[in-house]
Amino acid sequence: MAQTEKITINMSIVDLGKVDLLVEEGFYSNRTDFIRTAIRNQLNTHAESLQHAVTRRSFVMGIVVLDRKSLEKVVESGKRGSYFVLGMLRIAEDVPPELAGQAIEKIVVRGVLRAPEPVRQALAGRIA
Repeated sequence: MAQTEKITINMSIVDLGKVDLLVEEGFYSNRTDFIRTAIRNQLNTHAESLQHAVTRRSFVMGIVVLDRKSLEKVVESGKRGSYFVLGMLRIAEDVPPELAGQAIEKIVVRGVLRAPEPVRQALAGRIA
């Protein structure tokens, strides 16, 4: 199963009532089913624009994991990496803040960034 992230939304009580009525009428199994369907429909509507933006901004889609070994290779290359991720970027627990600081130039995540707090602090000015 794909990883999911919990979000909270605010709706007017009338809109919420309409959603509940559609659920009652059998169009959707529950509120979550309605909201997921609505979001997927909007993403499908804007699919072409999204694809152009992903390409133009050089985003990687999916889950990217940076561990100690991969970042050590970046440092050995004499360069710093920039990571543009649409989905999730996870910096592993085995990455010390010093290594992250040496290896990472910039991070842009549209979705979820998971990293140990000391690493986040070390990269604070490089996370957009």
